[in-house]
Amino acid sequence: MTDPRDAQQRIEPGFGWLDEIDFRKPEKKHESSRKSIPSRWMLWVGMAIVLIALLLTLFRKPLADRLYPENRIQALQQQAAQAMAQGRLTATDGSGARELYESALALDPDRNEAPQGLMRVAEAAMAQARAAIARNHFDGAHRSLQLARDLSAPRAQTDVIARALRQREAEHAGLEGLLTTAITAHGAGRLDGAPDAALPLYKRVIALEPANTKALEGREDALADVLQQAQKSLHGGDLVKAAATLQRVREYDTGHVGLPEVQAQLARVAEQEKRRAARALQQNRPQTALEAWRAVLHAFPDDADARAGIERTGAYYARQSEHLASDFRMAEAENALRQAREIDPQAAAVRTAQAHLQRVRRLQSRTLTTLPSRRQQQQVARLLAEAADAEARGDWLTPPGDSAYDKLRAAQSLAPANADVKRAAARVLPAARGCYEDELRNNRLRRAAVCLDAWQQLAPTDKRIGDGKQRLAQRWIAVGAERLGAGEIAFAAQALASAKALDPTAHGLQEFSERVRTASGSGDAPL
Repeated sequence: MTDPRDAQQRIEPGFGWLDEIDFRKPEKKHESSRKSIPSRWMLWVGMAIVLIALLLTLFRKPLADRLYPENRIQALQQQAAQAMAQGRLTATDGSGARELYESALALDPDRNEAPQGLMRVAEAAMAQARAAIARNHFDGAHRSLQLARDLSAPRAQTDVIARALRQREAEHAGLEGLLTTAITAHGAGRLDGAPDAALPLYKRVIALEPANTKALEGREDALADVLQQAQKSLHGGDLVKAAATLQRVREYDTGHVGLPEVQAQLARVAEQEKRRAARALQQNRPQTALEAWRAVLHAFPDDADARAGIERTGAYYARQSEHLASDFRMAEAENALRQAREIDPQAAAVRTAQAHLQRVRRLQSRTLTTLPSRRQQQQVARLLAEAADAEARGDWLTPPGDSAYDKLRAAQSLAPANADVKRAAARVLPAARGCYEDELRNNRLRRAAVCLDAWQQLAPTDKRIGDGKQRLAQRWIAVGAERLGAGEIAFAAQALASAKALDPTAHGLQEFSERVRTASGSGDAPL
């Protein structure tokens, strides 16, 4: 018989959450809670199963590709084989045999099937090219041949196909007829300039049959005739026409035996033209100089001397505008300024001439009135008297508005041809020149520029003005270089602009410009 105490001391196995249930006194509240736990659990399990099934359905193929890349490679190769069987060797949308085999090769570069497939595509492309040649479908033959070459088909085989293609094209085009027409045109002197001229026809024949001896010899003779035309142009001084003729020769045969000699002649004539242009500008024939320099630049677009010569011509026109404006020949001054602008509208000399023209116009507007002749003469006499008073005081150029120079300029605006005005200008002129020399000697360059401007206004035809501008430009370069060495970049840039406005061809200007550009860290330094 079992002792009840032993039953109380035994340990029974547990059943998890079942141990927490009181089977003796079930309560309605606890029973509802217990039933809800497995129900919620089953609901979550069901939702997870549905979600997994949905994901597997949506991403079955990508997952298969990731998990089984072998299947993807085989599928691509099968599609490529099918495309090749259908004749679709290549396609821009990726469905061609070439593109499919390349995709398979990208997935596994170590497999041999894809490279072998690409070689089969190359062989099929060569077969297509041969078939297209037989049917006279030359565009298709060219495309298929190019595909074979892109896929590294054997060079010997593709060369054979290319020769056959050229031969068939020549036969189809009537090669002998083209050659006969070319020879006839050559004999008639129609060498170029029309599709049925000799050189274009020779070019077509050689493209179809590169080794055609008659066409090659005919082209060489025709080009020799064209070179003779270029030489005639050079002898006549027509540099532009000669350069254009040489360019035509290069387009047909850059290695023609006679080309180097005529090119050398062209270079010699260009040098002669540059010297002729320089002399023309010195002789005050700017238009002749401009045309010569432009001709050289047309023949040799990189010629720095020609570019600089064109700039000098623009500066010449700008200075001419200033001289004409100083004589109150406003229409002529405006015309000269327009010619300078056409050459280089951004040039410093053009800006200076424009500013000078505007100053003269303002002066003219203040002094030139509609006074009767008698009253105008009285006005001129009064201004000359005031100029004489300023001379007596020693006020040659200052103060502004009351100097002898300013009074004289006002008188000139009213009567530039008046004998008394001219005599007064002759008296003031030495003071302006002396002022320039003094200020330049003391390195007061801005004051020297003012005196030089007065000198130029009083005697615009004085040949010494050019020398004065050159000397002042050189001094600006020297002072600017010194200040640049001290780190004053802004001053150096201003000095460069001043020198350029005075003399764009000044010695050392280009080197100084490069130094300023380098120091400023940009390519925008003024030239």
